[in-house]
Amino acid sequence: MSNIVEARSLRKNYGNFTALDGVDLPIPSGAISGLIGPNGAGKTTTLKALIGLCDVDGELSVAGRDPRRARHKLMEDVCFIADVGILPKWLKVSQLIDYVEAVHPRFDRKKAEKFLSTTDIPANKRIKELSKGMVTQLHLALVMSIEVQLLVLDEPTLGLDIIYRKEFYDRLLNDYYDGNRTIIISTHQVEEIETLLSHLLFINKGKIVLDTLMSELCEVYTEVLVDADKMAEADACGPIHVRELLGKKSYTFESVPKERLEVLGELQTPSVADLFVAKLKEDRHG
Repeated sequence: MSNIVEARSLRKNYGNFTALDGVDLPIPSGAISGLIGPNGAGKTTTLKALIGLCDVDGELSVAGRDPRRARHKLMEDVCFIADVGILPKWLKVSQLIDYVEAVHPRFDRKKAEKFLSTTDIPANKRIKELSKGMVTQLHLALVMSIEVQLLVLDEPTLGLDIIYRKEFYDRLLNDYYDGNRTIIISTHQVEEIETLLSHLLFINKGKIVLDTLMSELCEVYTEVLVDADKMAEADACGPIHVRELLGKKSYTFESVPKERLEVLGELQTPSVADLFVAKLKEDRHG
């Protein structure tokens, strides 16, 4: 599988603050990649670099182009969307469709109108008059009507309740993603996108601390709920993270043979959220 994004040694400073500190970022074509990190980790700077909104040092290619030199052409193949709250509230729905049609050469107006016909959104209403659910549906109509190679989503459901967040991701997966397009999602709501992802990246303090295919997660990382009489043995196996759970301790291991861990308790693959905590604490103490 080729990579739609190839980034090597990306660096970006804002005064004395280092936002990106030698980031390597391969994104496979056709993947749904999750870029996860705490506030200030470098997520938004990374995404802006990919679409030419942020100048960085290092090697960078997106869809075969350098965003720093060919942003205009690149944006014919890439769509960047932040949270739904950025839609211009003073425009009518019909005016917003007109605007997107005018600025994006790959926007399919008929597809957007077909999607909106399945909703209760009136074309003559201003966006500020729509409910949050309607704004979500309108946002989806725009996203799914732009034929691009790469869709970049930065906190796309920020501020929405769980029903509308679920609707957004369900429609994105079922009605937009076709296995050929690539989607990069950055969000704090890790649990909601875990089942969507095929590729996972953790970023912390401007560095990538994990880069793995979801299909390979279970081969590398193991979580074990350990009884008290096995804790010394578990400690000897070199866990990357230990947490209290139901009177026992949950141990997370990286690259430890499963046959060595089977005697400690029941094995399972850690959730993305639990692995995120484990890797960031390991990075903090490493």
